[in-house]
Amino acid sequence: MSKKVPGSFTVILGLMLFALFFGAGNLIFPPLLGQQAGENIWIANAGFLVTGVGLPLIGIIAFVYSGERDLMSLSSRVHPVFGIVYTIILYLAIGPFFAIPRAGNVSYEIGLKPFLPADPGPLPLILFSVLFFAITCLLSMNPTKIIDVIGKFLTPIKLAFISLLVIVAIIFPIGKFHAPQSEYTANAFFKGFQEGYLTLDALVACVFGIIIVNALKDKGITNKGSVMKVCLLATALAAVVLAVIYTALSFMGASSVSELGYLSNGAEILADVSNYYFGSWGMIFLGLMITVACLTTSVGLITSCSTFFHELMPRISYKTFAIVLSVFSAVVANIGLTELISISVPVLMAIYPITISLVFLTFLHPLFGGKREVYIGSLILTFCVSIFDGFNEAGLQITAVNDLFQTVLPFYEVGLGWVVPSIIGALLGLLVSKVRN
Repeated sequence: MSKKVPGSFTVILGLMLFALFFGAGNLIFPPLLGQQAGENIWIANAGFLVTGVGLPLIGIIAFVYSGERDLMSLSSRVHPVFGIVYTIILYLAIGPFFAIPRAGNVSYEIGLKPFLPADPGPLPLILFSVLFFAITCLLSMNPTKIIDVIGKFLTPIKLAFISLLVIVAIIFPIGKFHAPQSEYTANAFFKGFQEGYLTLDALVACVFGIIIVNALKDKGITNKGSVMKVCLLATALAAVVLAVIYTALSFMGASSVSELGYLSNGAEILADVSNYYFGSWGMIFLGLMITVACLTTSVGLITSCSTFFHELMPRISYKTFAIVLSVFSAVVANIGLTELISISVPVLMAIYPITISLVFLTFLHPLFGGKREVYIGSLILTFCVSIFDGFNEAGLQITAVNDLFQTVLPFYEVGLGWVVPSIIGALLGLLVSKVRN
């Protein structure tokens, strides 16, 4: 018989989820959105919250609801080959291709770059990334509880300072909102929706779902109804806190333009706003906290990715993967934060719709009896559209295809042209399964 879940434990799980999702890298996106959205900040922020907060937490609920043991088993509902390929792509995205190098970039942009000359050249970033990822690699060789301890102590301090920063920015705003920039003029909601992809949080939702399930099992809570109830309450709490913090950061960015001007990334905005309100000491304190937080994040990601790839390829040792991933991440980090984000957008535009479709199919799994054809039909048509969204973001526009899709697909111009094909593919898959039977 499953035990009764104390309310305090649910609160702890909710705050843990918030801490897991609210990494140091996530700090940089809402301020930039605020600067660019300007007077359209509220509608743009609403779109960002859908994919930056709602989707990741729905993903956790979907994973817990599915009863699967991990991401590969869940995605293998489509096909075993798809399960392997999709899981590898996601681990590469949340690992050495984007998230791990981003941790190093954010540390450099906030912790070191503000104290360098206006045009420091590439050498400081090269030296910083080598040192940052050398420490990451050493800590990843034998990960111990010291990383958890650093995270537990650092997270409250980091949140306290960020909260102080945004409260001051709200009470004493730097300036008024400016006119919205570029795509935020006409399609602010949908642009914010796409910006939420950059958090990468929906891609790691299953990993965090495993943590929730294991935490409940350790407490002797195994009944599916009880697990789902706790999961819903914990994710609701995390969603509220995340939404408040993200919105406050967006407001801070939107009000900063008149004094700071338009900056190239959110890390610069955070550093300059901190300097504006608290001077150089505030900027030093913020830089130290963010650097240690990013180091903790990168160690956790190197450890998770190395463990996954070692289990996938047992002949290659965990330590070998940790070294390779650290070196690769150091190289990628030297692209620079702004450039790294711009490179990640086309990839995320291609794979995020597949993730969203998979999440909703997971909820509908009992309704269509888990028929593989439904999964395959939906995801194939989703990818046939999302891949061209990725091409468009990369500047590789195929005019004939774009003209056709704009004519026949609703919402294609705002990056949601895959929605109707996803539904049609699922219905076709259901029809095929019925005919086969």
